[in-house]
Amino acid sequence: QCAAGQTVHELLEQLDQRQAGAALAINQQIVPREQWAQHIVQDGDQILLFQVIAGG
Repeated sequence: QCAAGQTVHELLEQLDQRQAGAALAINQQIVPREQWAQHIVQDGDQILLFQVIAGG
């Protein structure tokens, strides 16, 4: 549950999910890390947080 007007950045801090290399999608759209502090989470949003792993 998110507070009204809560940003992605605030939500991740609340959930203690501030990992480097993490990526986030809202409603199947990637939200760039630079926008996390401005992007407001809306009621009903589907949020996917995943760890980017490099390989070769």
